Amino acid sequence: MSDQFSTPLELPLSDDTLAAINAHLSQLSPQDILAWALTHLPALYQTTAFGLTGLVALDMLSKSGHPIPKLIFLDTLYHFAETYELVQQVRKRYAVDIKVYKPEGCKTIRDFEIKHGEELWEKDEDTYDFAVKVEPAQRAYQELGVRSVITGRRRSQGGDRASLQPLEVDETGLLKLNPLFSWSFAQVDAYIRENNVPRNQLLDQGYRSVGDWHSTQPSREGDTGERAGRWANKEEKTECGLHKNFFEMKLKAKLEEQRIPAEEVTTTSEVVTAA
Repeated sequence: MSDQFSTPLELPLSDDTLAAINAHLSQLSPQDILAWALTHLPALYQTTAFGLTGLVALDMLSKSGHPIPKLIFLDTLYHFAETYELVQQVRKRYAVDIKVYKPEGCKTIRDFEIKHGEELWEKDEDTYDFAVKVEPAQRAYQELGVRSVITGRRRSQGGDRASLQPLEVDETGLLKLNPLFSWSFAQVDAYIRENNVPRNQLLDQGYRSVGDWHSTQPSREGDTGERAGRWANKEEKTECGLHKNFFEMKLKAKLEEQRIPAEEVTTTSEVVTAA
């Protein structure tokens, strides 16, 4: 049945073609979805923060018999030490090419704070998300010629992800493949353990989901949801910005920069104008 789709897919996809693809992929296992993607999705990369679902997809890809797509890791500069250690473990285990992108013009936290001020995530979390995730991702896609990405999103993670389809097209035209869209956390965790897949050590210390150290805490008694503790004390927040509307995020960051008096530290104006 997959032969009904061009190899690789001809872009842009019509709504009817996208619906037909999703009807087809919805019947497949994650391994078969990934196998389909390797032959049908153009300029395919995997974006990952080395969460469990992304690690499962990577392990499946390593056993596919095909070259593993290159990884894109967005280094916010504020990851836990355990996350950076995991990056090295993954690089060694899978011999995969990991492309690392940091906030524009910043190599260290000090660089970032000189440019954006201290604790930007507390003052304006949308501008922070744009600076550390959205802009670096778009820069990576442009520089690397990315047209399709593999993500680690699943329906059971809730929030905006509850209605995920196997394949999506965002407002920029980027194809986003969600190969484990229908898997539960229990299925992901079982695969990790059965296949001895590297995982973040913080998951053994009470964390359910690991992001930046300044906004992630161990889950508490009574917490619900797979991503509990990810954005501490911000129950309404469910995404880091990477899967929100790029153009809306960019406009909001630009407007926020214009609001800040000129004598204050440089903000995202450089990011927006360079994009």
